[in-house]
Amino acid sequence: MRTRLLVCFFLLFGSAVHAQQWAFELWHDGKVVLVTGDTLKGLVKYDLQQDIIQYNAQRGSIEAYSARKVLFFEIFDTTVGYYRQFYALPYNTSSGYRTAVFFELLAEGKMTLLTRESLEYRTYSSPYYYGSYSRQVLVYRFYLLEENGNIVEFVGKKAELMNLMGKRAEAVEKYIKENKLKVEDRDDLAKIVTYYNSFFKT
Repeated sequence: MRTRLLVCFFLLFGSAVHAQQWAFELWHDGKVVLVTGDTLKGLVKYDLQQDIIQYNAQRGSIEAYSARKVLFFEIFDTTVGYYRQFYALPYNTSSGYRTAVFFELLAEGKMTLLTRESLEYRTYSSPYYYGSYSRQVLVYRFYLLEENGNIVEFVGKKAELMNLMGKRAEAVEKYIKENKLKVEDRDDLAKIVTYYNSFFKT
């Protein structure tokens, strides 16, 4: 019986992994604004790990652009059912030089929240057998755009975020609790920051 359960687990798990399609693997309806001022409309595929996008004007030719040649691009992501916006912004990379990098905009205002995504292998324990297994998961890293234009990675927890929100922290804390939001979740964090920004709208 245990062997049968183990076989079923791997069959189901293997099928799920095979069926998984990430948004960056797909073509999306969208538009691209280049640094030259030209606007391109058509199908767009993005790769944040390489910081390039591909553009297909549906005329048979595909063009590739690095972040240095793009100001902004927007796609309608059918995997989530809404529009996503990305900006090419100057950023100090881990190798020590400053270059244009794509960031997705999650919330804009008093606090501007950005994110970048990447695939990573994570190890999980299994209730079906002794041991663990690894699988690829989509990981989001969050960043804050400061007023001086610097972009800093936000790796803190809820307490640090509340500290950044100053006297609005109590109201935001109540909003998080009432809506059962998690700071670690991409969409939840965007909602939290958007709510915080709502206090500063004129």
